[in-house]
Amino acid sequence: MKPNPRIFLSAGEASGDHYGAQLIAALRLALPASTYTGLGGLEMQSQGQQRVVRAEDVAHMGITEVVRHAPYIYSQYKKLVRSIEQQRPDLAVLIDFPDVNFRLARELKKRGVPVVWFVSPQLWAWKRRRLRWVQERVSRMLVIFPFEAEFYRNRGVDAEFVGHPLAELPLPSVSREAYAAHYQLDPAKPWIALLPGSRWREVEANLPAMVEMACQYPRDVEYILPVASTIDLKRLKDFVAGWISHPPGVAAGPLPYIHLVDDAREALHHARASIVASGTATVQAALIGNPFVVVYRVSRLTYALAKYLVQYPPEIWAQDNLDSAGNLPIAMPNLIAGRRIVPELLQERFNPKTLSEELKPLLEDTPRRTRMLADLAELRAMLTPAATATAIERVRDAALTLLDDQNETDPKLI
Repeated sequence: MKPNPRIFLSAGEASGDHYGAQLIAALRLALPASTYTGLGGLEMQSQGQQRVVRAEDVAHMGITEVVRHAPYIYSQYKKLVRSIEQQRPDLAVLIDFPDVNFRLARELKKRGVPVVWFVSPQLWAWKRRRLRWVQERVSRMLVIFPFEAEFYRNRGVDAEFVGHPLAELPLPSVSREAYAAHYQLDPAKPWIALLPGSRWREVEANLPAMVEMACQYPRDVEYILPVASTIDLKRLKDFVAGWISHPPGVAAGPLPYIHLVDDAREALHHARASIVASGTATVQAALIGNPFVVVYRVSRLTYALAKYLVQYPPEIWAQDNLDSAGNLPIAMPNLIAGRRIVPELLQERFNPKTLSEELKPLLEDTPRRTRMLADLAELRAMLTPAATATAIERVRDAALTLLDDQNETDPKLI
């Protein structure tokens, strides 16, 4: 193996930047003279990546944002391509961020650079036509959900389930008493965690129904609302205060206590139960072992398009296995388990009355709560491979193997 390989990494979102930084640190232990370039965030830069493009400059979310910034994003993409042309890397590791990384994979493939992809795009749900791009451009696909490996292998892709990095994190260590004192909570009362999403449009769509339910629910509970780093704290405070002061259809009386807190994992660890918007937070809640209800609301057009476009292959979910509202599951814990282990309330079913009905048996010592706790423990085991290596270590090993294989087939590199 070359003692000083050049490794290109591309991660355009916060979670990818975190994983990329961990991977650079792991690779440096095996290859101290290696160099790293590409697209990354501040964490990857702190580990020594020479950033050609900064992730914070291109991670625009939503159609209008992408359109508005399209010329700039394209110019940054061309900078990455020029860097690949001028200094051909020995290996590339692409982390999630499919809209950019699929195009980078094409350029890398043209130049004979082996590509490791870590954290699969959800091609098993939609945009299945992109599967051909994976088959043509990706040397190894390393996935964080077990069913994804079978999906890719059945379609001729060299895929491996490496485990989910979140499953390796220890439980928060702060005690309930210390947590209560810090956030002025009543430790004698049950707490319900509210996780409406990490983008403002998700907060606007999902939080009002949660707050309305809190205004109507018995007053012997308190609520904890983690503030995502992507959400403006003052804006969120004003938004919550506005809904609490004018709760629709609620008679005057004591108002609920909704405490804004810093860390989602700590909130999930100490809450009796939670209401969680569909997304990565549902995996966090499942791995923490906190009983929860999944919710989500989008525009009618987006919902109609999603029902039309989202189709699961048979090894993941039967297309005719719908809920009472005619929906396929969207919550990742249900897809991982292969059955519905957490309730999902979408669109019109996501309302204060139905939410209260689904939440109540999870707050009390009921058979339903006991069953969900057992299901979540089983799911955590599914996301943790039996091997002693961590997910990042298994990605590192795959990268080192590809570097070795390349050296054996290219005598100029020996």
